[in-house]
Amino acid sequence: MCEKKGKVVVAMSGGVDSSVAAALLVQEGYEVIGVFMRLGSPEGVEALDESSGTPAADCEHSVARKTCCSVADAADARKVAGVLGIPLYILNFEGEFERVIEYFVAEYNRGRTPNPCVRCNEWLKFGKLAEYAEAAGAGYVATGHYARIERDAGTGSARLLRAAEHRKDQSYVLFGMSRELLGRTVFPVGGSEKQEVRAMALRLRLPVHDKPDSQEICFVPDGDYAGLIHRRSGERMRRGQIVDVGGRVLGAHGGHQHFTIGQRRGLGVSAGEALYVVAIDGERNRVTVGPKREVMRRSLMAREANWLSDRIEEGGGPMRCSAKIRYNHQPQAAVVKLNGRDEFTVTFDEAQAAITPGQAVVLYDGEVVLGGGWIEESFT
Repeated sequence: MCEKKGKVVVAMSGGVDSSVAAALLVQEGYEVIGVFMRLGSPEGVEALDESSGTPAADCEHSVARKTCCSVADAADARKVAGVLGIPLYILNFEGEFERVIEYFVAEYNRGRTPNPCVRCNEWLKFGKLAEYAEAAGAGYVATGHYARIERDAGTGSARLLRAAEHRKDQSYVLFGMSRELLGRTVFPVGGSEKQEVRAMALRLRLPVHDKPDSQEICFVPDGDYAGLIHRRSGERMRRGQIVDVGGRVLGAHGGHQHFTIGQRRGLGVSAGEALYVVAIDGERNRVTVGPKREVMRRSLMAREANWLSDRIEEGGGPMRCSAKIRYNHQPQAAVVKLNGRDEFTVTFDEAQAAITPGQAVVLYDGEVVLGGGWIEESFT
């Protein structure tokens, strides 16, 4: 039997990535505690491991309500934990997850396009879950994210890196982590490709080896995010004007929350050339459209900066880097300049399409994540 390396809490969603992450940590000699985050149940923290002497949870809650992890996901996590011989606990994060949903709705009502995955990671997986790990005496937190952490053998400091498979890289949604927690986090599958992870799951006889990846926003399982916003703030979603960049009225819409910067389809107006959403004024409930050239911008200003590297803060002046302005965006060459501890400007070498307020901008030095912030505005 291998010597234990320490205690680690693993966020287990019932998917293949987190399941393999837990399995790899068991193989490496960690004392693994599985955690399934319940996001819509009134119950508190309960154990699924009957041998622990605590009551088992029945995992029954409504998927349509506001949950990331369904009853079936909880059952899958239970099966994997059984195969691995580890305890699985359910944590009630309903109140914390409500904060994510409220943020999502509020941002759309302001005329911005939110990224709930980044906030969920910041507030829950590397916020409340980390607090639970500390209370449980665990030195580490682990997830199935596709990213890597590199530790300096001399100083012990940790750096966040892109995943080995760039196509699956999730470092963008992790920029909000604290430096302190980065040193206590493990991403076991970040150095592998997705195909390899599924092969490992099959080899380890994990029952989720062929389970499809989730695609939709977790708390909008039907994909109707506009419906969610309407139910949460009905009077805020009302008819308004669609105008061109000169202010000429072209038509009407059923609520600015239906639109995002760069959108082309479903505008409900026509012209002699293709039109795109150029700006959204949440206060005036107005959507501005124009030709593609109007959505091209070279610069942006971001706030709520979170730096994972000293390089930017120590440099002070402009620094070369690459930057991503949305999850599926490829990092583009740019220069970053600090405007203060909390604010910075990014200027790209080439104009980028649809720089969107409310989305995150994440900065890289090669494979290393320098940090990032939230886009406030863009300009030419």
